[in-house]
Amino acid sequence: MSTAPPRRRLPREARLRQLMDAAWALVREAGTDALTLGRLAERAGVTKPVVYDHFGTRDGLLVALYEEFDARQTALMDEALARSAATLDARARVIAGSYVDCVMQQGREIPGVNAALAGSPQLERVKRDWEASFIGKCRAALAPFAGTEPLPLAALRAVLGAAEALSGAAAHGEITAAQACDELADTIVATARRHARRNRAR
Repeated sequence: MSTAPPRRRLPREARLRQLMDAAWALVREAGTDALTLGRLAERAGVTKPVVYDHFGTRDGLLVALYEEFDARQTALMDEALARSAATLDARARVIAGSYVDCVMQQGREIPGVNAALAGSPQLERVKRDWEASFIGKCRAALAPFAGTEPLPLAALRAVLGAAEALSGAAAHGEITAAQACDELADTIVATARRHARRNRAR
């Protein structure tokens, strides 16, 4: 007679949280290549159909991880902006700090998820949606310091590119998180001031 304890039936939301935590742990320990639905089921102590019911496919699981990362990053930025002083330096520091901090919290997991989903239409949609949200938040936060017209898309895309490059370098240990925050904040300040000068010259 089996003495194994019976599997605990969790509410759907609690089960999803358990599976997501187990998936992040697997990626952290063994890399994205090791993350399969079967291995996740084994790690979480559930049957494969449970995992398939939540994510459908491996791509679905990876997209869920990316979406959770994006939601965390957005929440951090919203909270920090709400508390920040209404100065250009303070707003730039908040944008830089929240972006870099979130990437550092996920270590090297997110680049692996990105790479595993390269070319996936699902990921492309999720990334585009989040980028549009990030750009919109930056434009609104920096609007009081940009002059008579809001920062153009090209300038905000440059800020996003700098954020990705600097936070990625910090996550890989090439530079420190503090250095990444400082450089990104300086970039944001310089971008807003340059645009304001151009507005005044028109």
